[in-house]
Amino acid sequence: MNRSYSKKVLWLILIVSLLKLISASLLELGNDEVYYWTYAVQPDWNHFDHPPMVGWLIRLTSLNLHWVSGVSLRLGSILCAALSTWFIFKTGKLLANEKAGWYAALIYNCSVYTGFIAGFFILPDSPQMPFWTGALYIMAHLFIRSDEEKLSNWLLLGLMIGLATLCKVHGLYLWAGFGLFLLITRVKWLLNWRLYAGVAVTMICTLPIIYWNVINDFITYRYHSERVTHTTIQWDMLGREVGGEFAYQNPVIFILIFISLIAMLRKRIRFNRKKASLWLLCMSLPMIFLFWGVSLLNPTLPHWSGPGYIPLFFVGGLYLEQRSLKTFPGWIRGAGSLIIIVLIVGIGLIRLSPVNFGSHEKENYGEYCPTLDMSGWKDFSKSFALIVKEDAAKGNMKPHSPILINKWFPGGHLEFYTKKETGAEIIAVGYLEDVHKFAWLNKVRPSLKIGDDAYTVVPSNLPMNVNEAFGQYFTNIDQPVTIKQMRSGGVVRYFYVYRLKGCKVLPLPVL
Repeated sequence: MNRSYSKKVLWLILIVSLLKLISASLLELGNDEVYYWTYAVQPDWNHFDHPPMVGWLIRLTSLNLHWVSGVSLRLGSILCAALSTWFIFKTGKLLANEKAGWYAALIYNCSVYTGFIAGFFILPDSPQMPFWTGALYIMAHLFIRSDEEKLSNWLLLGLMIGLATLCKVHGLYLWAGFGLFLLITRVKWLLNWRLYAGVAVTMICTLPIIYWNVINDFITYRYHSERVTHTTIQWDMLGREVGGEFAYQNPVIFILIFISLIAMLRKRIRFNRKKASLWLLCMSLPMIFLFWGVSLLNPTLPHWSGPGYIPLFFVGGLYLEQRSLKTFPGWIRGAGSLIIIVLIVGIGLIRLSPVNFGSHEKENYGEYCPTLDMSGWKDFSKSFALIVKEDAAKGNMKPHSPILINKWFPGGHLEFYTKKETGAEIIAVGYLEDVHKFAWLNKVRPSLKIGDDAYTVVPSNLPMNVNEAFGQYFTNIDQPVTIKQMRSGGVVRYFYVYRLKGCKVLPLPVL
């Protein structure tokens, strides 16, 4: 067998992974990433926002929390992207040939969503990708090799989909898309008991999610259902969703996929395997259209539909295979160059820009600046630790005073960076829809007591009225100490540290 493309894919995985590891060491964790750190701090069968897999992955790559850094957290995402790339290559080879699989693997890594949002940042999407792409590979094997009589194939497919669902619940779409394909092309397979054995495996995998929601009054689904309750059609939200997908898939890749899809529908390109085109459409378009429909009524995020684009990468791979003789066609060079430029410029701005790109008003200095999510927290935490130490030495604050938060951001950064420097416990006060996972962390941490002192930290890009949030609980709130975040000699953000003294009324429990 010609192994040239297999070797190319392995080199691709190695080089891309090394570049990501270097980048991970240069950027602090973002809002979402530090929040999902709490899933590892307090593992559970499910969490308020998502299933537990991302927390388990962080536990694994951080060596059970003994190696804690931005690199160790993101390592899981990078490894998952590497494994997913291999599954993409193998599936492309099944559908067409090794060359088409190679191009599909390149497209996967050039997509912003699969290559970086899910393949670099540590998010619930990160562990889902190898299970999603692995499930696609098994499906392709089933209908191409006609292996429907092998029980092991169905059980493995059920396991892959079940594990994908333990990352994000929409992993169940994999069964829906495949079921639609079988209904159209292989209706007799729906009478195959082995298929239902696979479904049973998936259902067993979802038991932790169901169990947790039963004992927590289905709080996850009540929360998410409140996010999709609007009834008025808003076309601008659909436009934002499609525009977001255009950016998240990489503009070059999005256009390539669109052109390739049109070519396939017009039968200008064909897969070697019968019904492969229909299978890819069933596994992609319904999911994409579903989120387009949801976006007409409710705000959505472009990465929600991200997995729906993965089957279309094979269409793009086939298009390039039938039209290019180059290892790196112009489409790939353009998409890859755009990724590299954005990455270099982004890292440079986050680390070195002397100005913020958000508000310059005093009351919300830095708000809406994306570079502040991944910078400044290490230095702030060290400066804040000195304040805490000095306050304890002078008797300004009681020893071991906690830090109060009323939102999960900046709660996540305080939990990951600041608690590590100070040892101060993070205590959530307020509403469940604002603090999310921190409500459960409250239950296993020392609670606030009458007479206690506490700190709260307000970054200028996340303004908050401290008196309104905490004034009723304390005798006195001192004027804040200001800590500047500096970059290349410029002030890009202020951190306001408030001392809350003499707890007089205990906040109500969040849960």
